[in-house]
Amino acid sequence: MANPSKARGTAWESAVRDHLNEALGLVDETGRLKEIFSALNVRRAAQEGVRDVGDVHCPPFVLECKDVKSPAVPTWLRQAHVEAFHAGYPYGVVVHKLRRANVRLGRVHFGVRTWTRVRVAMGLTTAQMRERYAFAPAVRGIDSTRWYLTTDVARFAQLVADLRTAL
Repeated sequence: MANPSKARGTAWESAVRDHLNEALGLVDETGRLKEIFSALNVRRAAQEGVRDVGDVHCPPFVLECKDVKSPAVPTWLRQAHVEAFHAGYPYGVVVHKLRRANVRLGRVHFGVRTWTRVRVAMGLTTAQMRERYAFAPAVRGIDSTRWYLTTDVARFAQLVADLRTAL
């Protein structure tokens, strides 16, 4: 791949996909998918240009994966919501790589509305959701569209498993 930034992004997307498939028990001991045609498998999506459908599909989430030094989380969350809509998924989140850290420690950012919708779908209180998945809020000014909640990839995998059970 000629573009080093694209290569880094592709490597991050693949690392997230592989970690989530393993954490959700969707692969065997060799790392191969147990059921190759299962709709629950975590997959990297094909690029679709103007109607982009996100980087990784982890039903019921579309993940917008970012491997950059300077975060722009509110902008990325808007992008993730649009891409989730294009893909026909109910939730869009951002997965931001933490430099020189294991994929499990990557940051998963939820917009407030998405976080609330997931919490309600799981039947959890705000306190239960924050404690169970170690969410930390980020409040930027008085514009709530710039607020978001963050957990790590390892806890996000548990959240996905719990949400799939609840649905």
